[in-house]
Amino acid sequence: MLVELAAMLPSTLRLGTASWNYPGWTGLVWAQNYPEAILSRHGLHAYARHPLFRTVSLDRGFYRPLTAAQFADYAARVPADFRFMVKAPSLVTDILVRDGSGRGSRPNDHFLDAACALREFVEPALHGLGAKLGVLVFQISPLPPSRLASIPELIDRLHTLLHALPDVRSTVPEAVVAVEVRNPEWLIPAFTQVLRETGATYCMALHARMPPIDAQLPLLRALWPGPLVCRWNLNPVHGAFGYENAQQTYAPYDRMMDPDPQTRAVLARVIAGTVNAGQLAYVSLSNKAEGCAPLSVIALAREVRGLQQAGALPAGRTGV
Repeated sequence: MLVELAAMLPSTLRLGTASWNYPGWTGLVWAQNYPEAILSRHGLHAYARHPLFRTVSLDRGFYRPLTAAQFADYAARVPADFRFMVKAPSLVTDILVRDGSGRGSRPNDHFLDAACALREFVEPALHGLGAKLGVLVFQISPLPPSRLASIPELIDRLHTLLHALPDVRSTVPEAVVAVEVRNPEWLIPAFTQVLRETGATYCMALHARMPPIDAQLPLLRALWPGPLVCRWNLNPVHGAFGYENAQQTYAPYDRMMDPDPQTRAVLARVIAGTVNAGQLAYVSLSNKAEGCAPLSVIALAREVRGLQQAGALPAGRTGV
């Protein structure tokens, strides 16, 4: 059933999850029970064989930058048509250096630093993943309240960083540079202008810290035409600081506990409009979105398929 569903989806749509090392996915992704450590090291190959998974949000490098060799090892585990959404290291995207508990402790001298971003993230990802690079995601971590007034200055710094990046599409035609934020105060015209001027796009963050999906669409429209990058991260029922609560509530992530059909329906329509215009769409879904990422992907794929059957999308993997 899922094989047939996947075959009918547009070729420019790439769905996937945030990471893959979850034992609770047994019967959904894994044929048998495996411990998390085994899945972390060896699960990607099996993950990439799932008919609906054509991308994954590779978040491991957020905590410590990955080398080109590590990226190449991941690339070797997936088929030629697979693409990675890669999250930039916190070394570049955290305004504060984190202490042992994960809390910001002091100013980060490398925050949005172009040279550091190139050296520790962009160049290793390009060299290691090659044609399997999908999206370079700069997810700027939440700013402390005391720094929200300095967002115009930070937008200038972001402009410098993005302007310094190589033209990734010249070597990897499907590659996209995207910026995700976790403070709605970023969503001002100057931010949009920087993305437009540098050829980057906005990564739509479906997260309790951010406005709902409908409120983020004007920014995407301002950047049109262009690709869609979306990471569905955290269900708003848990609140802006509810990530740990979602972990505890949803583990082991084997069933959908808080379905969000309204967000799913809007996202499916955005996907339809994007791929119908011949643009790429990269969408990853977290376990913390509805309780079980694989089931969320299936539900979204069926929503997109319903739009196809209604005539809003062409069918099949032959392109759009």
